[in-house]
Amino acid sequence: MEPFLLATIFISFFCTFLAMPFWIKKAKSIGLVWEDMNKRDSLKNIAGSGGMIVVFGFVLGILSYIAIRTFYFKDGAGINEYLFAILSVMFLSAIVGIVDDLFGWQKGGLSKRTRLILIFFAAIPLMVINAGESSILGFELGILFPLIVIPIGIIGSTTTFNFLAGYNGLEAGQGILILSGLAFVTYLTGTSWLSVVALCMIAALLGFYLFNKYPAKIFPGDVLTYSVGALIACIAILGNAEKIALFFFIPYALETLLKLRGGLKKQSFAKVREDGGLDMPYNKIYGLEHLAIAILKKIKKSGKIKEIEVVWLIHSFQIIIILIGFLLFL
Repeated sequence: MEPFLLATIFISFFCTFLAMPFWIKKAKSIGLVWEDMNKRDSLKNIAGSGGMIVVFGFVLGILSYIAIRTFYFKDGAGINEYLFAILSVMFLSAIVGIVDDLFGWQKGGLSKRTRLILIFFAAIPLMVINAGESSILGFELGILFPLIVIPIGIIGSTTTFNFLAGYNGLEAGQGILILSGLAFVTYLTGTSWLSVVALCMIAALLGFYLFNKYPAKIFPGDVLTYSVGALIACIAILGNAEKIALFFFIPYALETLLKLRGGLKKQSFAKVREDGGLDMPYNKIYGLEHLAIAILKKIKKSGKIKEIEVVWLIHSFQIIIILIGFLLFL
């Protein structure tokens, strides 16, 4: 890979990393702060919606990539159409996310129906360019692919990626893992430009993760989860990697089923004990986060479950799923 292309990845990282302290300060000054629910003291002044800076860092990296392809390599005309479609999907998803953040999750945010409708509009850029291959499992779908499959993919990936959340570093870490898997897949299958797209977001997420890891100084907000979920769907569709991407999303399928068990009303947060350890908030399991706590309680002799351990266990499960996916599909 040309050094100029690698520069776009560094742009995404450093733009996010350098801008994040300013966003934290600004978010606190305007009252865009949330509680850290999994801490004993329930800190109430953690800056929110840090995903906005991640989106801008990613966009700057992609625009740099487009400029390099256009002016240096002289070969970006066809791919640029896809890149701008990806940016459009990202921006529309980010708008939905930031509106949901500003409405406040504790107050219900946007209604479920409103979210689905707005995310459908975010899928339109890929629909109008008829992105991806219109055949699935040997069946030619034709016009049904952009009209049905693409919006279902965008809506499904965006909304379910938002379910597995609420713990320091969880959302960013999951995004890094899944996008790393897709970057490897697209590189092997000959769509290396999508690998660069994935790496730009991975770099931006790494810049954010340094502030979001335990103990978090900033939260991602729906603006990050919606954007990353939408990007994962874009890469899967444009790289014709829908099957392996679906396999990578097994943890999110399980999370969705467990959330449905609770009528989509049970929170993922844990119950915080007096010693600062985490405990099951309900008698039943309503998310992978709760399952991770239950597993850790079985294997840890001390009995004190730390938030970071829950995150690491979920990440470990995701890594195993990705590795199995490589063996099955590559």
